[in-house]
Amino acid sequence: MGRSLNQERKSTILNKSILPALCLYGLFSGAAFAGPADYVYTPIVEQGEREIDVKFGSASLPSGEKKQVGSIGIGYGATEWWFAEVYLKSEHESPEPRLNILEFENKFQLTETGKYPLEVGLIAELEIPLNKGGEADEFKFGPLFQTEFGRLQLNGNLLLETKFGGDAEAAHETVFQYQWQAKYRWRREFEFGLQGFGETGKWNGWAPRSEQEYRMGPAIFGKLPLGVHEAIKYNAAWLIGMTDATPNNTFRMQMEYEF
Repeated sequence: MGRSLNQERKSTILNKSILPALCLYGLFSGAAFAGPADYVYTPIVEQGEREIDVKFGSASLPSGEKKQVGSIGIGYGATEWWFAEVYLKSEHESPEPRLNILEFENKFQLTETGKYPLEVGLIAELEIPLNKGGEADEFKFGPLFQTEFGRLQLNGNLLLETKFGGDAEAAHETVFQYQWQAKYRWRREFEFGLQGFGETGKWNGWAPRSEQEYRMGPAIFGKLPLGVHEAIKYNAAWLIGMTDATPNNTFRMQMEYEF
């Protein structure tokens, strides 16, 4: 009976969340570029979990300049299938002025944890620039996948990202992005693996391989218990650009205080 009710709730998400989001993609389009603080989304939601989330990323661009992004957010597991988070993010790429952004992130878990070999979720994220100077709003949407083989955890995400509003002269195209992660769960306090982030260009007309963005590299993870309901989770990666259009080196990290 419990599982039946759970599946009905998941169906409600599909009806109330996925379909409207798909409609948004029919209305909007925009150009997008992966940020150095981007992280690999995972589909699992824990009801009642509260967290303070800090992210940072720094990338050495092909032009020789650097781009830095930092954010702080607070999130809450509102239900067994919905996790909501709000961020304040700051981006800086010299010589451009610093851009401050308000970000709303919603994650939906579409399968019951552990019931199927593949865990499936959905991410929907909206970014709104606070100091608009022709900057566009940004929307990201896509499915999240996770599976396990013993101590090995694999993640893969397929994302569409678009920008709308802002400077009318800016190119407005929906682009396809992807993320993957392989993690070996050695110990709860310390795990290790690899991460990769890519962008192909327009979702319906991929750019030549040399013009696509792709970066990958080693990553570490861990969870440090502080109490019955408190812990610090961390992950960090050093990513190397694999194409001419990708930043040569990117360092990204994320730290979460769960309570």
